Amino acid sequence: MDLTVSFSLTSSAIVAAFPLDSLFSTQGIMIMLLAAYAVAMWMFLTSAPKVYTIMVSDLEIARQFYEGMLELPAADVPLHYYYNYEQTLGGAGIDPLYLSSASLGAPTTQGLGGSDGLWYTLKKNTQLHVISGASLGHKNRQRHVGFDRDGLEAILLRVQALGVKYKIRREKPLNFLVKDIEGRTIEMAEVSS
Repeated sequence: MDLTVSFSLTSSAIVAAFPLDSLFSTQGIMIMLLAAYAVAMWMFLTSAPKVYTIMVSDLEIARQFYEGMLELPAADVPLHYYYNYEQTLGGAGIDPLYLSSASLGAPTTQGLGGSDGLWYTLKKNTQLHVISGASLGHKNRQRHVGFDRDGLEAILLRVQALGVKYKIRREKPLNFLVKDIEGRTIEMAEVSS
């Protein structure tokens, strides 16, 4: 028996199990619409790219670093960020460090809206969201603070693949230094929780 015949027999058996008058009643149609909506939302949210956020001292210097040195292509804002689905569904709450700029230095110049900042494609179905708000580090170093170790490791892999000079200062939490095109030191630091 081929797959098409098997599927039609299975779907016929399911439809036959429900009386047609209740299946096509107002209540039955509403249940089918809700189920279709749930499937559509699940497909939308599971196909969304993984997003890593990096908070930086200076967005323009960060742009030069990510576009110039690391050659990351610009990306569109993912729809789930544009519509704030990750916050309304409670899937990824706002990190307390976003709200306490005093612990990281200067106040942020942009709001917490998902579309602010710079967006890059880090790898397939993975994006990097660069926002302002980190303080300058020791000796006025540019500082890039990451909230997710996997995101910083992906950046470190890109640095290594392109042969950019770097120095790992600490493994846990991950902290490494990189020189940009103009010789500025950029500190990449994982915020440990």
